[in-house]
Amino acid sequence: MKIKKILNNNAVIAIDRDTNEVVVTGSGLAFKKKIGDILDNHKVERIFRLEDQEVSRKLKKLIRDLPIKYVEISEAIIAMAKRDLGCELNENIYLTLTDHIHFLVERIEKGLTISNPLSWEIRRFYTEEYKVGVKAIEAIEKNLHIELPDEEAASIAMHIVNAELGEAMPNVVTMIKIIQDTLSIMKYHYHIEFDEDSLYYQRLVTHLKFFAQRIISSQKNNDLGEAKDSAKDDADEKLFVMISSQYRESYACAQKIQKYAHEVHQFEINHAELTYLIVHIEKVIQSLKK
Repeated sequence: MKIKKILNNNAVIAIDRDTNEVVVTGSGLAFKKKIGDILDNHKVERIFRLEDQEVSRKLKKLIRDLPIKYVEISEAIIAMAKRDLGCELNENIYLTLTDHIHFLVERIEKGLTISNPLSWEIRRFYTEEYKVGVKAIEAIEKNLHIELPDEEAASIAMHIVNAELGEAMPNVVTMIKIIQDTLSIMKYHYHIEFDEDSLYYQRLVTHLKFFAQRIISSQKNNDLGEAKDSAKDDADEKLFVMISSQYRESYACAQKIQKYAHEVHQFEINHAELTYLIVHIEKVIQSLKK
């Protein structure tokens, strides 16, 4: 790889053998080097090939402004998240997570702590992402020689969820609130406590994640959902009539959720969505009765 621009002693912009522009990092990588020189492969530690040009531009600036250790630990956590979760992440996480880790360390060094009010919800609703967050905290502590509060695992998990969904952080917070509100409606309707280890509960939460995402998507698109109401199809309508008649109490609970979605989020739950919601509610309630 040939050096195109030197960012600092530990990072350069280079041209790879396929003539693509990449960001390359490594301890002392650019020491006594100049533009046009060939990089020493033995000193290369990380290569960033980002498709999004705006993210790439911001990453270059971040590398210039911050110690390289923050970029490297962030990249290692992102690679671990991709492996453990088996999914791709929005490239913007290279910026948001690196900046978060840097700010986190600064706060710790100054003796400042900021609690995450959604820590409990993240742990319950995004279990796998939270596990990655726990591993990330361990990696940061080991590499940067600092001690972090346990709830920071939830903050890192939120960045991962954000990158999974490609949503802005405020939207992720809203989605978590929607899931929590929906479960609260069910809890008070039936006067129950959920068995959070139940397979049916976990399936319900998974359904509610997609439900919350659809609400956020409809708000961004200024769409109430009527134009895409598949319940107008005869088969779906017949299924809704059958399910709502068979599971009347679950239907009554689903109607409360329907009202909440309309009044709080201006989202119209169509009959197809309502049918699935009734079935998930019924399965959770029946599993509790057993």
